[in-house]
Amino acid sequence: MTDKRADLAGPGIGNYDDLEKILPADYHSLLSPRETQKAIFEVKGYIEDHLCKELHLMMVQVPLIVDIESGVNDLLDRDGSRTPVQFHISNDYDKHPIDAQVVQAATKWKRIALKQFSMKPGEGICTDMRAVRKDYFLDHDHSCYVDQWDWERVIKPNQRNVRFLKEVVGKIWKVFKGAERHVQKVYPKLKNRKYPNLPEELTFLHAEEILEMYPDLPRKARETEILQKYPAVFIIGIGWPLKDGYPHENRAADYDDWVTETSSKGGRTLHGLNGDILVWNPVTRRRHELTSMGIRVNAETLRLQLEMAGQSHFLNQPYHHGIVTNELPLSVGGGIGQSRTYMLLLKKAHLGEVSVTVWPKILKEMCAKKKIFVLD
Repeated sequence: MTDKRADLAGPGIGNYDDLEKILPADYHSLLSPRETQKAIFEVKGYIEDHLCKELHLMMVQVPLIVDIESGVNDLLDRDGSRTPVQFHISNDYDKHPIDAQVVQAATKWKRIALKQFSMKPGEGICTDMRAVRKDYFLDHDHSCYVDQWDWERVIKPNQRNVRFLKEVVGKIWKVFKGAERHVQKVYPKLKNRKYPNLPEELTFLHAEEILEMYPDLPRKARETEILQKYPAVFIIGIGWPLKDGYPHENRAADYDDWVTETSSKGGRTLHGLNGDILVWNPVTRRRHELTSMGIRVNAETLRLQLEMAGQSHFLNQPYHHGIVTNELPLSVGGGIGQSRTYMLLLKKAHLGEVSVTVWPKILKEMCAKKKIFVLD
């Protein structure tokens, strides 16, 4: 059980001895560094255009820094293990200062933005979001620099159900598959037998179902096993304690709804209106998360989740107050990892091949030995 508890804070490897064993020894990039840059923008343009079309979104500006007092920064996990970069702005000789944070994600801000832009049910926003997450271990698919398509859409009360969630996820999967076909049309060499394409269909499974299949395995090992059977899955219900007493993964208490009761085909009670898309990455030969998303909390489920997390004091913050007073609209939303998507569709072994950020010397030397071109 110790392994299960240690596995709750999110994906990652944890040390460079293990990373060296995991990085492929037989890797050769299918695209040159120059071709890679052009391909990145082919994928980026396609996904932004088609995501907005499929989900009826419009592109909007998004903050890089926020006022601490707003409470809109993303805590990522409810255990407090990942804290944002924080700094003091001594404005006007400290007469009118601001204490600010670099965003870790725009999850909460987006829901406020829906009201700001007067979005109606069925309409939403998409952002080209940048963030800093300083507490990640820097491995092959985690960096402290984060780029995401953070999106949010207004929904009606009767759409707060698993059926609607699956409809939205299906549209996102359609965009992924379309982007894959598009970039392979521009760069045919990306269609390679060694690295199979994504499956046409996405498999939907509840976290409780996966636990039943592999009851003795911790979360990441369960995900690895299920991806051998289904190479692309959407795991529903992330955050609620499962039958073994542990959630599939810790989730913040104030955006995704992971407490709402749902039911299986057999009528069994389950929980959660959120989930992750994970795929099998044939280059790294590992599980690969593309997006985390969900139907967001309403006034009732926000109170319950904050109580479960011991964070009821958050209700005093403007964002949380806006939900409990119904000033902010009901919504569904998520974050799609941009560099994660480029890495997968361009058949890359390391995030640093498609994203410019900081990496430790040990990692850059390791990649160089394995012919992985990490950008400086």
